[in-house]
Amino acid sequence: MSKRVLIVDDAIFMRNMIKDIFSGSGFEVVGEAANGLEAVEKYKELKPDLTTMDIVMPFKSGIEATREIIKHDARAVVVMCSALGQESLVMEAIEAGASDFIVKPFKSEDVLSVVKKVLGDA
Repeated sequence: MSKRVLIVDDAIFMRNMIKDIFSGSGFEVVGEAANGLEAVEKYKELKPDLTTMDIVMPFKSGIEATREIIKHDARAVVVMCSALGQESLVMEAIEAGASDFIVKPFKSEDVLSVVKKVLGDA
């Protein structure tokens, strides 16, 4: 059975890029969210195997959303997506419960290797 993915990013082109990477690699993209509030709602509704989470978003940051998701489901797998230079935010995200992170702009093989690692398929 393919792994179910929720993609969270406030930029639609980034969501589409991530969706293409996952769809082309046998994952099922079950939902998308454009901000942290939507991310938490969609996570509870869809219960994905993996969530990709942008750090900087409107309404609720990726870090706050990750904290809330982990509080709701301690087994949640969240991979942060950060831009270069956001190292301190990435560390905060990991402390909030994120499993790992990928740095934008990313190559599909980098994304997939991190995802396989956090899902235990490496």
